[in-house]
Amino acid sequence: MAQRSNWGDDPTSSKRMRMDTDLNCPVTEFLTKWDEYQLFQLTKFYRNRLEQAIEEGVDGVSSWLTYEQIFSGQEHAKVIELVEKGNRADSSKLLLTLVMEKGSVARRVMWQSFVKMRVGVPKLDKILKEMQELGPDPFDYIMTIAQGLSELPSHLKDVQQKHKETLRVQTEKLTVNTILVKEKVKTFQLVDRYTELTIISTVRDRTLVEHELLARGRDHDEWREKLLRRELEKIQTTQLFQSSFSPKKSKSGSSTAVSGVPGIGKTTLVQKIVYDWATGKIYPRFQFVFSFKFRDLNSINCRINLRNLILFFYSYFGNVLGELWKNPEGLLFIFDGLDEFKDRIDFADNWRNTEPQSMCTDPECWCEVSDIVYSLIQHKLLPGCSVLVTSRPTALHLLEKAEISVWAEILGFVGDERKEYFNKFFEDQTVAAAVFKHVEENEILYTMCYNPSYCWILSLSLGPFFTQRDRKQQQVPKTITQLYSYYIYNILKNHQREIESPRDVFLKVGEMAFTGVSEQKIVFTNGDLIKYNLQPSQFLSGLLMELLERDDSAQSVVYTFAHLTIQEFVAALAQFLTPDCGNILKLLSEAHSKEDGRFEIFLRFVAGLFSAQAAFPLEKFLGRFSHQTTCLVIDWVKEKIEGQIGNIESETGKRNLLNTFHYLFESQNKAVAQATVGSVKRLSFSGLRLTPIDCAVLSHVIGLCDTIKHLDLVGCYIQCEGLQRLEPVLHKCEELRLDHNNLGDSGVKLLSASLRNLDCKIQKLKLYHRADTDSCAEDLASTLRTNQSLTDLDLSWSNLRNSGVKLLSVVLMNSHSKIQKLKLDNTALTDSCAEGLVSTRISDITNINQSLTDLDLSHNNLGDSGVKLLSVALGNPYCRIQTLNLYHNALAHSCAEDLASVLSTNRSLMELDLGDNKLGDSGVKLLSVVLRHADCKIQKLNLCRNKLTGSSAEELNLTGSTNQPLTDLELSSNTLGDSGVQVQSAALRNPDCKIQMLKLDHNTLTGFCAEDLASTHSINQSLTDLDLSHNNLGDSGVKLLSVALGNPECRIQTLKLDNTNLLDYCAEDFTSALGKNRSLTDLDLSWNNLRESSVKLLSVALGNPECKIQKLNLGHNSFTDSCAEDLASGLSTNQSLTDLYLGSNSLTDKSVPALRRLIQTCSSLERIQLQENQFSPNVIQQLELLQKSRSGLSVGVSGWASIYST
Repeated sequence: MAQRSNWGDDPTSSKRMRMDTDLNCPVTEFLTKWDEYQLFQLTKFYRNRLEQAIEEGVDGVSSWLTYEQIFSGQEHAKVIELVEKGNRADSSKLLLTLVMEKGSVARRVMWQSFVKMRVGVPKLDKILKEMQELGPDPFDYIMTIAQGLSELPSHLKDVQQKHKETLRVQTEKLTVNTILVKEKVKTFQLVDRYTELTIISTVRDRTLVEHELLARGRDHDEWREKLLRRELEKIQTTQLFQSSFSPKKSKSGSSTAVSGVPGIGKTTLVQKIVYDWATGKIYPRFQFVFSFKFRDLNSINCRINLRNLILFFYSYFGNVLGELWKNPEGLLFIFDGLDEFKDRIDFADNWRNTEPQSMCTDPECWCEVSDIVYSLIQHKLLPGCSVLVTSRPTALHLLEKAEISVWAEILGFVGDERKEYFNKFFEDQTVAAAVFKHVEENEILYTMCYNPSYCWILSLSLGPFFTQRDRKQQQVPKTITQLYSYYIYNILKNHQREIESPRDVFLKVGEMAFTGVSEQKIVFTNGDLIKYNLQPSQFLSGLLMELLERDDSAQSVVYTFAHLTIQEFVAALAQFLTPDCGNILKLLSEAHSKEDGRFEIFLRFVAGLFSAQAAFPLEKFLGRFSHQTTCLVIDWVKEKIEGQIGNIESETGKRNLLNTFHYLFESQNKAVAQATVGSVKRLSFSGLRLTPIDCAVLSHVIGLCDTIKHLDLVGCYIQCEGLQRLEPVLHKCEELRLDHNNLGDSGVKLLSASLRNLDCKIQKLKLYHRADTDSCAEDLASTLRTNQSLTDLDLSWSNLRNSGVKLLSVVLMNSHSKIQKLKLDNTALTDSCAEGLVSTRISDITNINQSLTDLDLSHNNLGDSGVKLLSVALGNPYCRIQTLNLYHNALAHSCAEDLASVLSTNRSLMELDLGDNKLGDSGVKLLSVVLRHADCKIQKLNLCRNKLTGSSAEELNLTGSTNQPLTDLELSSNTLGDSGVQVQSAALRNPDCKIQMLKLDHNTLTGFCAEDLASTHSINQSLTDLDLSHNNLGDSGVKLLSVALGNPECRIQTLKLDNTNLLDYCAEDFTSALGKNRSLTDLDLSWNNLRESSVKLLSVALGNPECKIQKLNLGHNSFTDSCAEDLASGLSTNQSLTDLYLGSNSLTDKSVPALRRLIQTCSSLERIQLQENQFSPNVIQQLELLQKSRSGLSVGVSGWASIYST
């Protein structure tokens, strides 16, 4: 059954129908004052978009219309039936059809429901916001678009007819290159070959740092998923101009930008638009369409006007153009390939608005081609006309300041559109099915298929394997390098008699291709060919025509590789053909150092070409690859992997390691892989988004390793699809972290297969935040009955609910279970779960399962009744639980009696977390009785956030003197006050007190309690960790504490005084004490008002050779550049400090010399955090580079990090 909308079933639900009055008021006013005709036109205008917008909430809309007696019960049932079958698109169409048939009242009620339901429905909300932006009366704008243009004058109809016929002839054929000798180019009817592309009404990431193909490949699946979740709106070609997608009214015309990566189909889309207009299928409002390629415009090297520009390409217009200027609303100008234009058009250039030479406001005005394009897009020239511009993402930033009405992007093929391409490419549908099946089964190849150009390369390369009789004896390509290798192989095979020395030709073309990659150049001229000793005549036929496409539609001839990746492959291939390989290492290093990613695919091809599978077919025609080059490339890949394998702390390090893994995958060289990663024990890509391709590569690498001690994929967004690629090797990992990956139930089922593997080595498994349900628990339960390796299982933040936990309890009853730690934190458990888990299960579990020692049930809703039942199990003499976490479980004082009765007899429980509940003073009083008991084993007790006052401290005082095991006591975020601390101090002065950690932060303490605390340090020999943060100790309190710190008997190692209202006045006493203290290693003084004078004194203390401080937090203290100078001076002799946090201060670029000196002279420093200061981007880069100055050093400048993070 299809998933129902979150709107629920009740159409009057306040949660679902909540209305933001300010937001909806303008739209409500429209609906109130519009008559029935206007409302009909409004619905008609937005209908196509409304069909998409209400898909996710169509059941809710239908419920509302039924509630308002617009729909009958039978009509509502028909709508819901389609929803439940998963046909939401058909359901929304049916709903709108029924509403339009029922008339004006139904339409008005429907729009009222839209207003009420806009919250949580992004597409619907977007439409309503656009209506508001149209002004007080958007109807005039809507009607202007709907009415279209007046009839074309009769004397222009002949010209229009000739123009349409010319364009039809130019665009009706689609030519496709082949690799055959006899038939180099195949021609098809456009309508037969054209496969619809998915276009979205937004533009993603207008600037890309990485290789644009690589980057788009990475995030394509994410955006496809968003599209499937109906968060992105599809836009039809008919909606690119003057439609509801236009965000604002414009009397001067409409400009549209369509973005798309190389090969995605921008030019073919333009061809289809022109063809459809010429044949009368679209855009009747446009009387004339003029289409230009920027590649052709590059040949115009002189000033020109718009009239002559049109006549240059469409000479038959003669003298009628003047009449066309009179009606600019009927004109559409198309400019294809902005990224290929030789002249830069930057719409942010202010000089264009002031320089008369660049202002082209008249079609007869002579100017540069770039000025004509600029003026048309900006509506300075022929205001009222429409303009369509296509571009790669790399040039799209030029249009950010342009007057663009509609932004759109070609997403490529989605879903079955991929399969449709292959079916149309191959006449033999058996071959088409075989090729697509192979592609579909290979994740690396399948992900490429969103791009039509990749589909073309796949079809040409793979086709022969499924048409030749001996195909079974050949190895079908699996990597991208192998795929391109066979693509070139097939070209060579079909042209082997046409050229004497293909190796020389490929070397020359490869050198030209490499220069193009280096300079990000994709268009080459005859001059470029001559420069590399290639005769242009060679390209008119034969071998090179398959590598380079000739475009001579303009006056001059230009050449491009069929696709950018082919250019990159040929550039990589040339490295193995050159007789001189002396510079190969330098070339590779320089390419690898480019941070913009332009060489990333090139480097993968280089790594892939040293493999036998990729090299062998090419060597048949090009001769043996240079053995020396191959050895040097292998050494370079080894060096890169070995250098990156231990550098996985930063995101850059993780990304670089992943790239080197891609090199390994492309090489398919097991010997190299095992020599470099075979003994790797720890891999972490946490926080790095991994696509299914990345997961397939990672799976390949892990498969070549021995046992992996630790694999961390936290927050990698791998989802079920990525996990499917990793599943075959996960059993080799001893510790596996898959938190925050949205694996879902299907993902857990895959993981269960790894746990069932007889060779499974997984001991620790974290599935934190999986977004799955209790239905997956059965798979886990079945698996854990047989698994003998798993000891630590974390299912926190999963929607297991009670039934899921009941299933898991069955596993824990298994006497063979090895589970020692079980985390069910925030899994929607209630007291009914405890009854099922405890009364019928845990009492048995503790009898049978002797391994469970750590149980975390925090952030649930067990309540007092749940804990009462849980106590039964804890009271069982066979219970081995040592750590129990009940933090945030809606516990009140009544459960304390049950817990107390258990603690008096339980001999295993040592750690108990009752934080963030409502035990109150009365609850603690009950607990304190058993805590005084000599047999109580509790060592660590958390009572934070429990509404405790000073009277609770008096009760706990007794525990401090009589309960010998208690070492850790957390009382944070209560209201103990100074009186409560005075009582606790008395306990701490008891020589028998064993308290080592005491947390009193957020307890309304003042300086008056400091004397009592200070008095404990000369007597207490156990307390090592004291947290007094977020109290108002002030200078007077810290002065008293300073006396204690200066006492040689003080054993405090960790002291937190952040946000305690410290000022410079106490600095002298405090730093004096630091100079004497020999125990303090961790000090937090953040979020105070310490400034320059304090830092001077602190620096002196830090410079003392006897200072033992290892971690120092000085963040959020308004430190200036002079503070950096003082710290650098003081730390130059320090031999202990390892972690220094200076984030969120006021350091500027001027402090860099001091910071550099600090890092270089403080030899013990391992990590320094400088985030959120006032550094320029250049200085941030300089500071980050400092971590390379010493092995193991981490310098954090960008983003956010804590010095106390692990």
